[in-house]
Amino acid sequence: MKYVLMIHSTPQPWGHPTSDYVPEHQALPEETRARLGQEFEALFAELQANGELVGGEALGDPASSRLFRWSDGPVATDGPYSEAKEHLAGFFLLDVASQERAEQVARVFAGPGETIELRPAMWPGGDDV
Repeated sequence: MKYVLMIHSTPQPWGHPTSDYVPEHQALPEETRARLGQEFEALFAELQANGELVGGEALGDPASSRLFRWSDGPVATDGPYSEAKEHLAGFFLLDVASQERAEQVARVFAGPGETIELRPAMWPGGDDV
């Protein structure tokens, strides 16, 4: 089963890993930040080694985005959505055996000041991948 794991964050300034730039993470004791980083790195290595990590990318500053909407044809404007407080910071495509495994991975990706969205991937016809 394929899942997209999306990281939403609000760092100012924008940077990666986003956790290094959010106040909630920065406020943690150094030992806690180190432990969370080690847990993440161990899981990331495991995902790569066993083939569950299909790919992923960190995304640039939302202020550099362009939005395309349809209004009698495509119209481009500077992004991001002005009402948004959190922005998509990056994504990973996982290919795992079950939803439970995908949720296990998402829990480790989740950190203070960030929101992790886990969503199944689908084929164009609407069937889960």
